[in-house]
Amino acid sequence: MMRSMGREATAATRHLAAREIPFSTHLYHYEERGGTRHAAVSLGVPESSVVKTLVMRADTGERLLVLMHGDRQVSEQRLARELGVRQIVACSPEEALKVTGYLVGGISPFGTRTPLRTCVERSILDLEWIYLNGGRRGLLLRLSPDGLKRALELCEVSVAR
Repeated sequence: MMRSMGREATAATRHLAAREIPFSTHLYHYEERGGTRHAAVSLGVPESSVVKTLVMRADTGERLLVLMHGDRQVSEQRLARELGVRQIVACSPEEALKVTGYLVGGISPFGTRTPLRTCVERSILDLEWIYLNGGRRGLLLRLSPDGLKRALELCEVSVAR
């Protein structure tokens, strides 16, 4: 795998390169509301290996990232229970942009404007390869789950539905 610093350079790719995490870049035609299904079809990979980065907020005010399989949803109730808070809700696109520096559809867990706790669905770590947004719409980064663990301090959760 290569580290790309060409026209695909983003805060996310710089974050990975600085930590010497191997990754490859994969461009696809971004489609509004296409989601992970469109990205997976475009790259010819299973949708479960395309990992979405969700920006959430706890009732305590803490904002956090949740990494979830593209074909699954987050049980906010179970996530709140696992994190020991009363409630977790999704942030608005405006709030997500403010805290991450990324537009919805291109939010990466790497190189966020504000350091955020990052929770990952445990079963993602069992995949051979994962594809995550690379910091802009239409750019996915492929890396190993081990690379993800080296790049971020992760909180493992089981909250998929």
